[in-house]
Amino acid sequence: MKLGAVILTMGDRPGELRALLDSVAAQDGAPIDVVVVGNGSSLGDLPEGVRSLELPENLGIPGGRNAGIETFGPGGGDVDVLLFLDDDGLLPDKGTAELVRAAFEADPRLGIISFRIADPLTGTTQRRHVPRLRASDPLRSSRVTTFLGGANAVRTQVFQQVGGLPDHFFYAHEETDLAWRALDAGWSIDYRADMVLHHPATAPSRHAVYHRMVARNRVWLARRNLPLPLVPVYLLVWLLLTLLRRPSRAALKAWFGGFAEGWRTPCGPRKPMRWRTVWRLTRLGRPPVI
Repeated sequence: MKLGAVILTMGDRPGELRALLDSVAAQDGAPIDVVVVGNGSSLGDLPEGVRSLELPENLGIPGGRNAGIETFGPGGGDVDVLLFLDDDGLLPDKGTAELVRAAFEADPRLGIISFRIADPLTGTTQRRHVPRLRASDPLRSSRVTTFLGGANAVRTQVFQQVGGLPDHFFYAHEETDLAWRALDAGWSIDYRADMVLHHPATAPSRHAVYHRMVARNRVWLARRNLPLPLVPVYLLVWLLLTLLRRPSRAALKAWFGGFAEGWRTPCGPRKPMRWRTVWRLTRLGRPPVI
């Protein structure tokens, strides 16, 4: 099983990027074909054998990763599985690639694997990095309904069947959009606690555009993928959850601005999931209303 890796960078973490590339090169088994995508930035010297793709402008996370996918042929078809790794992450275990190969070979309907993200200093996994509602035990592997964007592996047949990440999302919820389309097409998603990416513990709100894009893309996600009766339910639940979290006045203003933007701007092609997919998500513990 041939593995490739797409690593997106803005050129501001050269030391961390080099450490990540070294950890990918050190993986057991056949070498992984790696491309580093400079998202609106130039790339310095890269290790021998690592391909580079410099984009003239920042296309956002999904756009940059989609560009990286296409360097492996249409839909990434030159390899069987693509790893997507944050440029400030690190694979601490040399056996991770072999675990990935074994998992996909054992289950032909496994489409996506979400790795466990652990802080390199404390070893802890933030609750938000466990892609399920019951997130208290990050060491428990399970079937899930979404995945982590910077620590995952995707069978390239998924991209060829349902398409890539939604370019226009730019940042936030692009993984769930792909996950819902993959699940609707019959693929499965696993969270694997034994496949670890070391990554410093951070807060997503560190990004200046976080609150606006989270709200805007939440609306787009619902409009694109949910059956019509579930769209208002899903968005009302998230509105209430946002208010319960008591964000600052500035954050709440940005959130409502993004929420309104999500309604008045195009969301991209609409393909609502089937009701049997809704039931499947519910049986997996996360009905698509939360």
